[in-house]
Amino acid sequence: MTTTWRLRFELSDSPGALARVTVRLAASDCNVLALHVIPVPRGVLDEIVVRAGVGVLPADLIEAVRSEGAKCVGITRADIRDLVDEPTAVLRAARLALTDPDQTGEALRQVLAADSVTVGEAADGQAQLGEWVARRGWARFTQVELTRAQALLDLVDAPAPSMRALLTDDGAALVLRPGSASDEDAVAGLHARCSMRTMFNRYHSGMRTVPRRWLHRLLSPPRGTTIVGQCGDQVVALGQLIHTGTPDCAEVSLLVEDAWQRRGVGAALLDALASDARAAGYSELVAWCLPSETALVRTAARAGLAATTRREDGLLRVSITPRARALKTPITTDVPEKTR
Repeated sequence: MTTTWRLRFELSDSPGALARVTVRLAASDCNVLALHVIPVPRGVLDEIVVRAGVGVLPADLIEAVRSEGAKCVGITRADIRDLVDEPTAVLRAARLALTDPDQTGEALRQVLAADSVTVGEAADGQAQLGEWVARRGWARFTQVELTRAQALLDLVDAPAPSMRALLTDDGAALVLRPGSASDEDAVAGLHARCSMRTMFNRYHSGMRTVPRRWLHRLLSPPRGTTIVGQCGDQVVALGQLIHTGTPDCAEVSLLVEDAWQRRGVGAALLDALASDARAAGYSELVAWCLPSETALVRTAARAGLAATTRREDGLLRVSITPRARALKTPITTDVPEKTR
């Protein structure tokens, strides 16, 4: 049975040194699949991914490398992700963290090729990156890797214009902002004030209120984001963007209190969710409506978003392209930083 290994070693900077290592590995029935050169203060580290032949042990690989004068730094099993070039791997990890912030630790682990990444304080030989601790037993982290990981964290934590002011058609002022756990009571109040029709259109069931245990997931979905519309101390609208598991596609849903419907709130909420979707790399938003309910299609049109529909499983499937066209009248304006 063949096994794929990842080796990292220091090699003297002389012509043909790396070529001799690869020849030695080939003589040991190993196929070199990938090569990376990592700058370090003393020069460079060479990292190769090899598929070893039947019966070739890790010790055999280490001996083959050392026989050409290399200092073996570490060896570990490799998988298919190690065959992706470094920029592509980092971009994929960044997308994972941006799409689902709960996966930031996993994204860091992939970028660092770490054994584990957890929250805590680092011990000797471990790397501290903000609140994260990275551990790797097979090789020490290089400064290049740590800089790359910190850049990923900077990207995920980069400030965004997450709060936006909104003036409705009749001049009422609202704020659109990310939902949080502290909004549970306000969101419960929103549902209590909605009519049975509004609740049925949103949840496709005859419930009058949402169970308390739902509120946390509504405000902190594990695979998405939630935006609330607030007027005074009341939440009057709620929108969600949830990753469906299909690449480039997310599910979108809206709930607007009856008294605030047909005043531009839904369009502004959908526009904000589409902006988040574009930032996360989604190319399609999907919503499921009752066959007779076309309000979301009108809302998308008002937000400047193209939408198509089709019947599927007894419901109306609305497909929305999150790329917006220019609107004659802007729906929202960013809240100045100093007023947040």
